[in-house]
Amino acid sequence: MTLVRLEERRRALAQAMDAKGWPADSEWVRRAILDTVPRHHYAPDRLWTWNGRDAYVPVDLGREPDTWADLVYAGPNDSAITQILDGLPSSSLSCVSVVADMLDSLELQPGHRVLEVGTGAGWNAGLLAARAGAGQVTSVEVDPGLATAAERRLTAAGLDVDVHTGDGQAGWPAGTPYDRLIATYAVDIVPWTWIEQTRPGGIIVFPWGRLGTIALTVADDGKSATGWVHGLGTFMPSRGTDQGSDFGQIEGDGELEREAKADTDLEPLTGPDALFALRVSHPDIRITTEHGERGLTVRLHDGISSWATAVTDASGTTVAHEGGRRHLLTEVEAGLQHWGAHGSPSLFDFRMTVTSGTQYVWSGTAESGPYRL
Repeated sequence: MTLVRLEERRRALAQAMDAKGWPADSEWVRRAILDTVPRHHYAPDRLWTWNGRDAYVPVDLGREPDTWADLVYAGPNDSAITQILDGLPSSSLSCVSVVADMLDSLELQPGHRVLEVGTGAGWNAGLLAARAGAGQVTSVEVDPGLATAAERRLTAAGLDVDVHTGDGQAGWPAGTPYDRLIATYAVDIVPWTWIEQTRPGGIIVFPWGRLGTIALTVADDGKSATGWVHGLGTFMPSRGTDQGSDFGQIEGDGELEREAKADTDLEPLTGPDALFALRVSHPDIRITTEHGERGLTVRLHDGISSWATAVTDASGTTVAHEGGRRHLLTEVEAGLQHWGAHGSPSLFDFRMTVTSGTQYVWSGTAESGPYRL
């Protein structure tokens, strides 16, 4: 591996993030990511990349050092896959832009006690420790091998982080109460243990399902937590979660394939606001969009057996096909119409409230707003 290549890639990433914009209220995040806690110190010797066809393939530091460096310091929105299980990514160095935004949302201060669930390679734990201080960060990782490797990297970097092997859903009761809690894997249902283990007024930041990051503040009485959506982000789910089939697998089944009709403008799905609104109203529908030579292509699937593809050309004409028992395009159109009829709220208008027995996402008012999931 050439140090020159690493430095070139690090500078390119820094420039891309400078153009994109670092969190203005958390200057420490930029320093930590670029200088104090170098990302490549936490990357294993083997990374993985998609071969463009049908599988993830290894990229080894010893054999392909330049390619390895390119994966570590890719674009702001690119993660570096560090582990594959059963053919799917199971751990990664998260993309820098989302890491920076989540750390900003955490409002971390020196001296705060922090619980991280999902240690992974240890990089995020190192960033937390660089801010909170020695002995202030506890990190829990379900995979014993990942936990051991992360602890070794953190120790080598001189960062005092208490790493444990365990189920992040259960938190780590021995260190309570925490001032801050951050998850590096996605959950659909927020474990009540996270709120129980965070002090009143403390902040919990986590990825919500397949899309979105949320920051909750624990109520003064500790009986609930409420907060806002802070941005978009895609994270791997907790270990053992069935990720379902991808679009290509479902489309290839050919079950009940038919022409479909689209009467609604699908362009809003290319923006974060409508996309998040659909994530709330139709949580099991997965949506991807692409602008190309043919125009706008929208692909939908439910991870099980239903799919749809709609292509809108420059004249505004949409040609659509779908398969499976569900009419996903009709469902998405209904979601878009519902969103538009209630003022097209932005993703930052959505809030989440969690109690010991309930969890709901809402906009407008918690009691009667147009979205209540």
